[in-house]
Amino acid sequence: MNSVLTSPQQTSLLPLHAFASPTANTSPVVRLRKVQNLPVLLDFEGGQLTSDAGLLLLREVEQQIGLVEALANVIPDPRDARYTDYSTKELLLQRIGQIISGYEDANDCNNLRHDPIFKMFAGRLPESDPALASQPTMCRFENRATRTMLYQIACVFVQQFVASYDAPPAIVVLDVDDTEDRVYGDQQLALFNNYYKERCYMPLHIYEGLSGKLITTILKPGKRARGKQMRSLLKRLIRYLRQQWPDTLILVRGDSHFAYPEVMAWTEAQPNVHYCYGLTGNAVLDRHIQTHLVTARKLYEHNKRATHLYHAFSYQAASWPHPRRVVAKVEISEHGTSVRFVVTDMKEARAEVLYRDIYCARGQAELYIKEHKLYLKSDRTSCSDFLANQFRLFLHSAAYVLIHVLKTNILKHTEWAKASIATLRARLFKIGARVRQLKTRLKIELPAAFPLKELLLRSFQKFELLTPLGST
Repeated sequence: MNSVLTSPQQTSLLPLHAFASPTANTSPVVRLRKVQNLPVLLDFEGGQLTSDAGLLLLREVEQQIGLVEALANVIPDPRDARYTDYSTKELLLQRIGQIISGYEDANDCNNLRHDPIFKMFAGRLPESDPALASQPTMCRFENRATRTMLYQIACVFVQQFVASYDAPPAIVVLDVDDTEDRVYGDQQLALFNNYYKERCYMPLHIYEGLSGKLITTILKPGKRARGKQMRSLLKRLIRYLRQQWPDTLILVRGDSHFAYPEVMAWTEAQPNVHYCYGLTGNAVLDRHIQTHLVTARKLYEHNKRATHLYHAFSYQAASWPHPRRVVAKVEISEHGTSVRFVVTDMKEARAEVLYRDIYCARGQAELYIKEHKLYLKSDRTSCSDFLANQFRLFLHSAAYVLIHVLKTNILKHTEWAKASIATLRARLFKIGARVRQLKTRLKIELPAAFPLKELLLRSFQKFELLTPLGST
């Protein structure tokens, strides 16, 4: 398909930077195919337009929960205030807003500096205030990270998690899991992982399993954490939660590589704290389920449909100081035989309930990680410094928290409450709009044909009930 520029001397499209300058007086005009014999002309002189007007929903969320404000308060600023153009809060809001809208790289800052909605999201006026930060400024900001700062940021996320409950919950499920984060450079502490056959990081994600609320994300080198490291992390987290919620039952849940003897021993010594971990099979465990295996095969041959049997027994590994309860699931189907084991300190739950309803529910955490990693691109850990990459991971986590609050509070009882981040971005955040800065007000003009008009209006009306207009 050929496009012809209005200038007959020009035989190729202009480079992208020719279209990017918001201060240019004129822009190239492209002639497209006619519609009903009328010529179609395309240019970039529409004025203060944006394609991300739905981001203002998340601005309202931030105004309510104050997450970014809390993060800014724990990030030290060594810059001379006389030569500072961007506050820490503005830099955070700019970067997090761009991540939410699908612009996950710091390089995107250059192209979005003048976008009126991103300026408003960062607290700047869309026309009269200066542009937002450039990529070099954002890169310097990310590389200011220190260990102390990152620890305090992690505390902010946990405090935000606690504050998200109106009253102490009866039960909290801590789903722990890690994921592969492949690197493509010489990033500090990136290691070769033999399982994935790649150099990578292994960020640890912790979510509340019943609600999907993010608790924290910890960047790790490309290997599994040791038992003592995991015990230290859970000890700090659970002791803080216990201080806030003395009577809440806490369940720690994870895959088999989190069944560390040190962690299980510490958990067993804590009141009202339990664990449920997968357990890698071995010959001794297999001997405990031989009778059930034979029975399952007979039932499958008789019924000609998949058969599941559950069995609980006591087992002591060589590294364990005492026997522990193990639950086995034996499955025979057309796909073959499958045997899985779970170790737990919960004595009263029936074997089937413990495996099917308690342990298997941890699979939901994998969907939370998918949202975080795939849709928010939290594996963009391309800084050479490890601490800077941890800071980046926290920025993506902040984006996750804002979207999750929107879904579970403002969009509650709608079909969009369970929509993926990718769906919300495409349908609700990516809205074309004209932004006008008038003398006494800012006006955002949305398309009359926007298909989710009623949903958007109801959502903003909910915010208006929470905080009357003009109060912030």
